[in-house]
Amino acid sequence: MILNYNGLQDREAWEKAGVKLPEHDWKAMCAETEERPVWVHFGAGNIFRIFVAGLQQRLLDAGEAKAGIVAVETFDSEVIEKIYVPHDSMTLAVSLLADGGIDKSVVASIAKGVVAAQPEGLAALREIFRKPSLQMLSFTITEKGYALRDMNGALTPVAAADIENGPAAPKHAMGVVAALLLERFNADGTPIAVVSMDNCSHNGEKLRAGVTEMARAWQQKGYVGADYIAWLEDEAKVSFPWSMIDKITPRPAEAVEQQLTALGIEDMAPIITEKHTYIAPFVNAEAPQYLVIEDRFPNGRPPLEKAGVYMTDRDTVNRTERMKVTTCLNPLHTALAVYGCLLGYQKICDEMQDAELTALIRRIGYVEGLPVVTDPGILSPKAFIDEVVEKRFPNPFMPDTPQRIACDTSQKVPIRFGETIKSYAADPDRDPKQLEAIPLALAGWLRYLLGVDDAGNAIPVSPDPMLPVLQAQLEGIELGKPESVGEKLKPILDNPNLFGMSLVEAGLDGKVTGYFKELIAGPGAVRATLKKVLD
Repeated sequence: MILNYNGLQDREAWEKAGVKLPEHDWKAMCAETEERPVWVHFGAGNIFRIFVAGLQQRLLDAGEAKAGIVAVETFDSEVIEKIYVPHDSMTLAVSLLADGGIDKSVVASIAKGVVAAQPEGLAALREIFRKPSLQMLSFTITEKGYALRDMNGALTPVAAADIENGPAAPKHAMGVVAALLLERFNADGTPIAVVSMDNCSHNGEKLRAGVTEMARAWQQKGYVGADYIAWLEDEAKVSFPWSMIDKITPRPAEAVEQQLTALGIEDMAPIITEKHTYIAPFVNAEAPQYLVIEDRFPNGRPPLEKAGVYMTDRDTVNRTERMKVTTCLNPLHTALAVYGCLLGYQKICDEMQDAELTALIRRIGYVEGLPVVTDPGILSPKAFIDEVVEKRFPNPFMPDTPQRIACDTSQKVPIRFGETIKSYAADPDRDPKQLEAIPLALAGWLRYLLGVDDAGNAIPVSPDPMLPVLQAQLEGIELGKPESVGEKLKPILDNPNLFGMSLVEAGLDGKVTGYFKELIAGPGAVRATLKKVLD
């Protein structure tokens, strides 16, 4: 059994292996997408393949849609070349169930994958964007994919090059999008929705800011006219809906590959690209998933509500996103990540058997977060945490690692913890100094940046754009010598970009510093501090 169109013709073999196959005509879908494209998606990675493409698969199988999705990769061309092309852009979706079982299905809703940085890929996209049938452009490129500037406010080299060179051959995702929208404007200006589905606060706002900054820079250099800018900034023409997405999609697991191979499914081996993307012909993920989208689509849209998407207004999206990102999932995940690395854990699920770590995240979520979370109305915050703590994180068949979750923590801290701190500071009946578990999580993150585990052994620190700067500020701090901390933490804790507000102004710098000193007291101090604080 080979995962591609020809390989799926032996339906009996696949079904005998327990794999659900597409019920739509794949060739007809590809032809319809070529003639009348409806949906283009930027970010061809795992969450797109199993979740977003899975939504369109449901609509295709139910006869609610005819066209599929065109997937665009702006970061790693090997994803298209080595995963999409050999498998006709199909994915073997594997849902990891808490009882150890796996649900398997073939997602065949992606008509093709293209690389935006290649001339032929950009030319194909320009043609698509000239077609009035196109209704939406969506994204899962991570929050940093929208940024034109670094933490110091300076343009990144690739963004600066795109601004200088104009819309002819952009490389940055925001430059590519601005150029494609310009193509659409020059064709006939048919409206379109530009939808971020990334896991970050106010994602539509961040996407809009990136695209419009690029376009305005081009206007200043004479590449585009004021009429294009007016069209781009008219939400009746180009809308940027907000959304909230939630589905844990870890790297492909060797155990899953072995199970699939044992069933007779060939060529399932994962690859690691030169850009360090971990990807395979299959995607393994947890079964629970949530997607809430602001319903502003000026050129129509697929009936996503029939695929399980909550279509609602911006305020509800914002409340749901805040609920998840600031309280009910993301801060718990980050706390487990940094302490899991320090304590030698390799799986998030194993951490959920640790009394101190479960006490830590329960306190962050239920005790410190829930009192200031806004109930979105469509989902219960407490029920959401219940599912996370009791079912999702403990799932022993979810091979997610603290090392993966610890990536880019500096970009996550302002929202995952900073928003709760700000809520306490803004409430006259509360005080940030009441917080215990959140400062302990932040101290744990800084302790993790030293690159030494609780036994005193060196450990690798996950990639983070702020890592060189932060480690330079922590230089000279030694395990077993709390006195070596001195005033080294103060500039870090006073940085509002890192924490959403200055922790010095919030009155939390002393508490974080105190915990940090306890955490570096010597081998075993991390465990001892957790026990002491959480008793």
